[in-house]
Amino acid sequence: MADIYALAAAEYDQMTAPDHLNLIHAADVVPQPVRWLWDGWLARGKLHILAGQPGTGKTTLALELGAILTNGSKWPDGSPAPQGNVLIWSGEDDITDTLAPRLVAMNADRSRVHFVGDIHGGEGVRSFDPATDTALMREAAERVGNIRLIVVDPIVNAVAGDSHKNGEVRRALAPMVELAADLGAALIGITHFTKGTSGRDPLERVTGSLAFGALARIVMATAKKEDEDGKTTRVLARAKSNIGLDHGGFEYDIETIEAMPGLFASRVIWGNVIDGAARDILGNPDENNGEEGEALKEARDWLREYLTHHGTKNAKEITAEAKGFGIADRTLRRARKSLNIKPSKIGMTGGWYWSLPAEESEDGHENMNMAIQNSMDTFD
Repeated sequence: MADIYALAAAEYDQMTAPDHLNLIHAADVVPQPVRWLWDGWLARGKLHILAGQPGTGKTTLALELGAILTNGSKWPDGSPAPQGNVLIWSGEDDITDTLAPRLVAMNADRSRVHFVGDIHGGEGVRSFDPATDTALMREAAERVGNIRLIVVDPIVNAVAGDSHKNGEVRRALAPMVELAADLGAALIGITHFTKGTSGRDPLERVTGSLAFGALARIVMATAKKEDEDGKTTRVLARAKSNIGLDHGGFEYDIETIEAMPGLFASRVIWGNVIDGAARDILGNPDENNGEEGEALKEARDWLREYLTHHGTKNAKEITAEAKGFGIADRTLRRARKSLNIKPSKIGMTGGWYWSLPAEESEDGHENMNMAIQNSMDTFD
């Protein structure tokens, strides 16, 4: 009986004792290397942000990375991937007609993919809330075991408060980040770029508070770009890394295939490795305002007059001519878009050609001599 009283007294003393700060002596810390799932890109126990423009296939990219993990196949750079289970919560896409068909198209081992569904309890059935139900996600993930990737789409839904306030974002994401660390899983949070931020540092473009980019150990960004022939491609760039290289990227494309009879879904086709900083990889299209807007207007006027005079011309020849007048490639491409010029092929090996739309050509030919004279004046 005395022992019971002594134990109760000790517990009481511990409960009423004042708080104290525990200091960790650096000499007692055993340094550990980063545990990579994909060297330089996906780290176990860390938060990753995947942000980008709409229409770049961010969710499809995340599913592709998960599919690679389920099969233990190869990453886009050819390095081997470990095999593990994947946990996905999506607040935007339907599981049955969108996400699952994409996994089929990607040849994922679907027995290793687990979607976060509804919560069943004494009050009935309700939707999972990533801002408040992380503890239930932890229980489910521990039952599955060997979770190596967690995808939260969109990550802003994990913030119950104001997603534009630094402190609230950090506090809200802490349980999810701790879960990933305890499971040894890479956590990917998907979000968008804020509108009207083109040309700024990619970290500053992430929707919401800067805390999203600051808290993440790795930030990946996506964009659509055009080459000099007018071909559109997508790019994935590493915009930030506190634990490895913070540059480089990959080209990729999204294609739709018939994954099963009558079932069409998209998948990722990986392209070339890209070197350079994220800002250079993603590009910096001119905004239609200020000095940049004036540059676009001048480029558009020059291109209209040039094609009115010359008709259909090879894209590379046009680009070379434009450079002679100080028109940057990206500005020329925006001018082409604003004039609704659709690049076209002539023959199988003839390259890409530009020409004015029919309505532009008709207007231009009403007074060809005037157009030629204006073009000559511009050249002078």
